[in-house]
Amino acid sequence: METRDKSMNDGNQTNDVVYALAASPDFAHDGVCFAARTSGLYSSRDGGRTWKYAYDSLELESALPTSAVVVSPAFPSDGRVYAGAEGGVLQSSDGGNTWGVVMMQSPPPLVLSLLVTPDHVADGIVLAATAQDGVLRSADRGFTWASWNFGLLDPNVIALALSPNYRRDETIFAGVESGIFRSTNGGRSWREVPFPMDLAPVVSLVLSPNYAQDKTILTGTEEHGLHISRDDGETWLRLGEAELDTVINAVIVSSDLADHQGILVLGGEGLSLSRDGGLTWRDFSAVLPADSQGTCICAPMGLGPGAPILVGLDSGTVLQLDLAD
Repeated sequence: METRDKSMNDGNQTNDVVYALAASPDFAHDGVCFAARTSGLYSSRDGGRTWKYAYDSLELESALPTSAVVVSPAFPSDGRVYAGAEGGVLQSSDGGNTWGVVMMQSPPPLVLSLLVTPDHVADGIVLAATAQDGVLRSADRGFTWASWNFGLLDPNVIALALSPNYRRDETIFAGVESGIFRSTNGGRSWREVPFPMDLAPVVSLVLSPNYAQDKTILTGTEEHGLHISRDDGETWLRLGEAELDTVINAVIVSSDLADHQGILVLGGEGLSLSRDGGLTWRDFSAVLPADSQGTCICAPMGLGPGAPILVGLDSGTVLQLDLAD
């Protein structure tokens, strides 16, 4: 199913891309989600069926291209949303109704993705991946920022992934143009992971929800498909070599990966789903419009049968799909 709202799609401009999607952790009840787009940030309160421009309170004179968005794990109670743009991060504490803008150091970095820690309510940590300035970190909910790049030899950070057990292990992975780096002290220092350089750039990263025990990492590359490591990045195996011979823009895994082994992949050619840990794949590319490409995905209620999947397109539209087997 595809749904559109007049306020999100009227006056579409060429290359008005959806760069990122984020949803409330209580999506099943509140239906709140956000879409970061070339023309700005949009919000939905009905599960992605209709959308509204989120920056009205800023009274901007021109579009503010927004490349990243993330919500607090306590969003239903604290209302915190962070949006990344060139040169700064916007923050909201009322569910995206009003915004504050924090400009970063000069020259202004281009924020490509944002993450908050699982314990964000207590620690206030926000991490930003940037195109040429490495990883930036805030420990006060986005009000001040600092570079945390010691040992990060490649400052072109495309993707970030946090350990689900971050409060204890402080582990962060960074996907960069030349491979993967890991920090085990919250980003204070970094070391390179033995990911083959000839497979880089790395454009998407995700850790198993049970990473503390299974040490499983999945990474999507620009030209060499999807790869998995089950030994904390020491060795790598390609998944779906025949089916996923394309750029892997995004990867989502089941919240119970060990049992249900669900992996959802958005590639340059479309959408693919595996229910057996990547041994076999089902192609859902036909559900995407022939004249558009998927750019990002969000699974606000997981990968269970009938759970809604949101897909952002390079046309500026967000699709709401049901990938029931």
